[in-house]
Amino acid sequence: METNRSNLDSEMELPQDFRCPISMEVMKEPVIISTGVTYERKNIEKWFFSYKKKTCPATMQNMQNFGVTPNHTLKRLILVWQNSHHSSPSSSSSSSPLPSYKRDQMESLLNTLGSSTPFKVNSLKKIKEIVESGDEMKLDFITLGGLDVLFQLIVQILLDCSDFLVFRACEEAFGVLQHLIVSEDQDDGNKVIELLSKPECMKSMSIVLQRGSMEARVYAITILKELAKTDFNWNVMVNEQGMGMFKSMLELASDEVSMKAGSSALQVMIKVLDSSKKSRSRAIEAGAMCTLIELLPDSNRSKCEKILLIIKLLCECADGRVAFTEHRLGIGAVSKKLFNVSEMASKICVKIFSLICSFHPTDKVLEEMMIYGAVKKIVVLLHMSGPSSMKNKVLEMFKKHGNSWSRYPCFPGELKEYLCIHGH
Repeated sequence: METNRSNLDSEMELPQDFRCPISMEVMKEPVIISTGVTYERKNIEKWFFSYKKKTCPATMQNMQNFGVTPNHTLKRLILVWQNSHHSSPSSSSSSSPLPSYKRDQMESLLNTLGSSTPFKVNSLKKIKEIVESGDEMKLDFITLGGLDVLFQLIVQILLDCSDFLVFRACEEAFGVLQHLIVSEDQDDGNKVIELLSKPECMKSMSIVLQRGSMEARVYAITILKELAKTDFNWNVMVNEQGMGMFKSMLELASDEVSMKAGSSALQVMIKVLDSSKKSRSRAIEAGAMCTLIELLPDSNRSKCEKILLIIKLLCECADGRVAFTEHRLGIGAVSKKLFNVSEMASKICVKIFSLICSFHPTDKVLEEMMIYGAVKKIVVLLHMSGPSSMKNKVLEMFKKHGNSWSRYPCFPGELKEYLCIHGH
């Protein structure tokens, strides 16, 4: 049993220290910065020198010295751990600790968290790694009253947000919670969702999303992404933390270091924006349209589709259409994606242009659609065989604005005749 306990401690504690706090991947070239935190070299250099950040991602402390020092000791430890871990794949299964021991250790750690110990962060990290080991441990955690313990730690920052240890404990509590989201059809899943639905919990998560370390913000957005798969009520978060929440999600969406977190942020935004028009107004106030348009040109297919869908949702509001048309790259960026990404993306592009042409058809808008090639591209859709909603939207645009576009030399002559047949 002692050997089993030794193996458990090794497996639980070592990998956590070997992961970069930014990417959460095992480090290959660990370096220490002036705050004493170790990061993967390429990630922290990108944070400082590409994104021009002047804070430590893990602690959010302001920094003056941006030098990095190789952490040779940690690198050697990582190599030793990797060699031993990969050289004996069967040893972990043969010496894995009994679930009862894990349960006992988790119960002990939860009791520690209920006291006034200053080591809550370390206890939470150990609990997180136990919970990660399997569904049985997740159920044990809930049975042992773990959710109530987490709730107390999470809401503590509402009382004392300036206390660094209180804030870090809250961050790690969300780190545990991200592994507990299960189907809302199950009783335990309902308990987790019930906890997260409490206004205090949502307020705390919004604060962490806005002010937490990169790792903690990834925890928060992962939780929100899982909640987006359920019938979750977003009103508390939108009403009380709307602008700040959207700014944080947009910052994550713009982050090239953690692509997964960025994708999750966009997915959450789609769900929240689809839930109410009020949320769209908050997102527009947070500068969502400007940020998304500027992200669009360099986005891959999946990210592009999500961004276009959010732009479409925002354009369903008058303020969103104004923000889109006033951005100098708006029409050009969407025009470029039409037919160049996917069928889904093209359909969304047409919907965006349909909304703009129906509710905000200024001379400037119509001119830019012609100049940037949007009109030339959507003409192609008129030649589609059979009826379709996309074709109908295009036809409606030409019926309304064909006369304006026909003044341009590049407007197809045969289309003038086609539109004339239809009453123009």
